[in-house]
Amino acid sequence: MDSILTDTHTIEDRLAQRLRALRGERGWTLDETAARSGISRATLSRLEKAEVSPTARVLGQLCAAYGLTLSRLMHLVEAEFAPLVPRAGQPVWHDAESGFHRRSVSPPAQSLAGEVLEGRLDPGARIAYDRPPRPGLEHHIVLLEGVLAVTLGERTHDLQPGDCLRYQLFGYSVFATPPHSGARYLIFIL
Repeated sequence: MDSILTDTHTIEDRLAQRLRALRGERGWTLDETAARSGISRATLSRLEKAEVSPTARVLGQLCAAYGLTLSRLMHLVEAEFAPLVPRAGQPVWHDAESGFHRRSVSPPAQSLAGEVLEGRLDPGARIAYDRPPRPGLEHHIVLLEGVLAVTLGERTHDLQPGDCLRYQLFGYSVFATPPHSGARYLIFIL
């Protein structure tokens, strides 16, 4: 698992600590967390010790088990709320395994309802999420560049630059790009 967060060691260590704390807050054992998330006990243990870096898929599974969005989890380990978030200060996370790059343009905050992410997928990338972190989570995706197919349950939506896909997420979803084109998009989460 070759994922990289900006400020690699400090953020990865804080992410490991936060994952341990989330499990502890719920009183779950590693076995219970493994059963709820679909991630092996051994992998969970290594994640919580910062021995490995999580992929987007693994974080998605953990967030679903804990009822958090990925952005909310990342906010718990990133900097405090600030009204202005300069581009240079927007945390970037890269999952080399899936070809996913995530920039937290407007990170979640306690007093704000929404957040904005910039996603970039390499050509031929595919990320599948078994379930949403919270059923009914509202998304608005605006494709900026490239080609992106978003599958929600049984229906696939093929986006072209400028298209906006709006939905509430209740089940399985997949983000995929064709072999000849990547994609860059903004996602608004409410």
